[in-house]
Parts: sequence; C-alpha cells; structure tokens
Amino acid sequence: MNDTAMNPGWSRRTFLKNAALLPLAGLVAKAAESAAPTIDSHVHVWTHDPRFQWAPETKSPPDREATAEQLLALMKANGVSRTVIIQVIHYRWDNRYAADVLKRYPQFFRGVARVNPQDPDAPDHLSRLTENDGFRGVRLSPAADASGDWIRGPLMEPLWRRCRDLQVPMTILAPIGRMPDVMWWVDRFPELTVVIDHMADCPLNQPAELEKLLALRRFPRVHVKISHAWSLSAQAFPYLDAQKQIRRIYDAFGPQRLMAGTDWPLVEKYCTYAEAIDLARARIAFLNADDRRWICGLTAEKVWFANGG
Repeated sequence: MNDTAMNPGWSRRTFLKNAALLPLAGLVAKAAESAAPTIDSHVHVWTHDPRFQWAPETKSPPDREATAEQLLALMKANGVSRTVIIQVIHYRWDNRYAADVLKRYPQFFRGVARVNPQDPDAPDHLSRLTENDGFRGVRLSPAADASGDWIRGPLMEPLWRRCRDLQVPMTILAPIGRMPDVMWWVDRFPELTVVIDHMADCPLNQPAELEKLLALRRFPRVHVKISHAWSLSAQAFPYLDAQKQIRRIYDAFGPQRLMAGTDWPLVEKYCTYAEAIDLARARIAFLNADDRRWICGLTAEKVWFANGG
C-alpha cells in the first residue's frame, strides 16, 4: 500500500467495536505481559491541533485524530509496553508533532522521522532530528514508478552515510520491485541497520517476486516487518493467505530479524487494534514461544530501544 494514498475514514461503528473489546483485551494483555514485553514496531500519530499543520500536499487529511493519548490507552489495554512511531505522510517533512510526542512520553515511544530525500541538506536535517528531537532513524519511501528513481541518485550516498555515522536505523517503505535498488545501497553500507516495512508489500499472487526481498537475507543487519497482512490479504482476520508469505520470510530471515507492527490507526479499517496485536502474538500457528518473543518485542527492542537508543 503506497502511503501517499492514506486517507482512512473511520466510523463510529469501528470505534465502538474497538471499545467493546477492551475488557477482553485487558485479560489478554495481562497474559501477554507475563510472557514477554510486546513492542509495536509501526504506528502513526497525528492531531488536529492547529499548532501542527498538514503539509500543503495533503489535500484530504483524515477526519479523525490519532493522538498519542489514544494510542497509549490502546497499548495499556492490550499489554503493549512500547511503540515505534513512524512519521505520517500527512505532515511530509514536518516532524514536529512526533517530536512533541517523543518529548512528552520518552518511556513509551521511539520515533522514525522523514526527511526530503531530494534535498541536499537532508543529512543535516537527519542529524538535527536525531540529536535534538530524539528520533531514532529515518524512513525513505521511493515509489515504484519514475518518481521514485531518486533512490538511485547521487543524494542517497550522503544520507545513508549520515545514517550510518549517527548509528540509527534506515527504514524503507518500498514496493517489491525496488528491493534490488535497496540491495545496492545495503551492499555499500552493510554495517547499517536496515528495516524493510510491510514485507515490501509483495502481492500474494506474485510469489516469485518475493525473492527480491528474500535476497536481502544475506545481510545480517537487514530486518523485515511482517506487517500489512491485512492490506495484502484477500481474506478476513487472521489472514491465512498472507501467513503463507510470512512463513517464507520467516524461513529466510529467522525470528530475530522479524518484527510485528499494527500500522495503527490505518489497520482499524480492517480489524481491531487488539486483533492486529494478537496476529503474531497468538494467531500465527507455526511460531513457537521463543519466535513470538522476538517477533513481538525483542527484535524491535534490539533495533530501536537497546543501548539507551
């Protein structure tokens, strides 16, 4: 799913469905906390507070808010200890709201910023966001068409080098066809931790294309989010058709390089937050208890929270 197309419309019915599940989710939360901490590796937050304006390119902003406080309530109800906030596309390169959240709730959140990849000053912007605003890395989102060809351009090397020097992860949201371009950079910066979002959104009906993602398994610092099952699947929760793809990725990378993420609040168009959390925590049958500890928390902790990060 291309994040430039985000315009979720949540209904009162969806909100009530989530609210009705909170008592049950609380029981699940207590059981989950006793087993291992859960870290949600992928959420977005935004607010209608006029201090934080949408980017000029955002012609249809979301009707509802998705604030840190709303997220914290869901986390508490579902036994989620910490969460990684990914700067939402609605703000483009203005990371101020996410920075405000990181400042107010540092014990619960880490943040991944966005910088304009076609701006020669992007490396310096990343340094400021990391050193002054508390972000732990950057997200790049090259599109599949020619508009995303900047991933091959001369401005990439300084940005990847700065990410390496700052020792913060590089997160990539890109369609499966861009994985060879990503590999080109990973091969030049093998010491940099790289996270591929949403299984590279590889269509389930194109299983051969997944090899472009699986080829990255030879780089030990590349990690994959097994998120977006709800977007790829043609089935209802727990998305058994998408679980077949997750199994291939699991077999290639192993649990210590995989992480689960809900993509809240966008996921609420398809399933509840509680269901999204429990997909990897309880509903993928081939995972054993140790696998779940890594995929549901320890991998994200290693990448974003360890060593005082």
